[in-house]
Amino acid sequence: MPRIEERDKLPDDFLKSLGFPSITVHQTFTHFDFTLPGRRVLVIGPMGSGKTEFSARVWRDAAIAQKKSDVIRRLTSTNGVDRRKVFFVRSEIDGQRFQEYPGDALAYRNGYIRCGENIARIRDSFGLEQVLADNPEIGTFIIDEASFFDERIAYVVRNHSLERGILFIFPTLILNFRRDIFNSTARLMLDIATDVIPLTAYCEHPDCMKDAFYTYRYYRVDGQECPALYFDPLIIVGGDTQKDDPLNPNYCSRCDEHHYLPAKEYTFFHLKPLGERASRGDAGPLRDEMYALKHHISESALYQHMDQRYGSRPDAEIFMNAIKPGCLAEKALIYLFCEQNLLAEDLLVRLV
Repeated sequence: MPRIEERDKLPDDFLKSLGFPSITVHQTFTHFDFTLPGRRVLVIGPMGSGKTEFSARVWRDAAIAQKKSDVIRRLTSTNGVDRRKVFFVRSEIDGQRFQEYPGDALAYRNGYIRCGENIARIRDSFGLEQVLADNPEIGTFIIDEASFFDERIAYVVRNHSLERGILFIFPTLILNFRRDIFNSTARLMLDIATDVIPLTAYCEHPDCMKDAFYTYRYYRVDGQECPALYFDPLIIVGGDTQKDDPLNPNYCSRCDEHHYLPAKEYTFFHLKPLGERASRGDAGPLRDEMYALKHHISESALYQHMDQRYGSRPDAEIFMNAIKPGCLAEKALIYLFCEQNLLAEDLLVRLV
């Protein structure tokens, strides 16, 4: 079973008895174990941490394992499925992301491998069930970004793993740009997982090489980095290419220090209470704040909060850049309407 690198310091007296100085021994990645049935392996980490590349390594290990004898086949098979046979599953929307690669490519940063017939794109958990039915001899399914599918997928894979011994691998984001659990599907995937392999990336800040655990969302306005505010809509489809656009976000991996997430306190201390008041019939204060966000940002509670919270910090500029992208009022209303369910549709229409 592949593992993240661990440090196990051997006792000094043992090392010295062998004639060695005191050293730190690192445990390396091992080849993937296809003998254990029914595992559900989560491979988690931020963008750029190598989740899909990990899948490619499993694919290559499977190709080597398939050359082994019938003795190995019996070890890797359960109920007619052979876990050395690997099938890769992606979302239908990935067809737009990887247009420069062959149609059967398992693409990752700086490379790809060809999967031939053993690759499919699905829309939802029902599509996965069809793939499972069409490939009854396959014992390992790699489902890329499983958190983007409906919650039902967690129970589809659990049932097939328990009943048929199928191995599932899920290279996926678990945390969103807010550093919260991505969605209910991600939480269910954590519930049903038998193994978790956490990966990290280098922090993509130009002055940093720390481990990055988080996916960071930001916009670029006039060449400046503008962190997404906490209430930025959760679902905005991005990609790997950088965009200099105040409405389309960019994503990268960041460490704790450089993962800027302004206005979280504002969201719960100001914005949500305004939405709650509006839901009780007092929409005036919310309307005033939305007007200020749209027309006079410096008069808004958001600006006052940002200036008070970050204005005296050495990195104040990067935080204040967060108010430069447009549509702040619209994003705030989307948050209150779609995520918090505080605004009725007719009230939303009146506010817009």
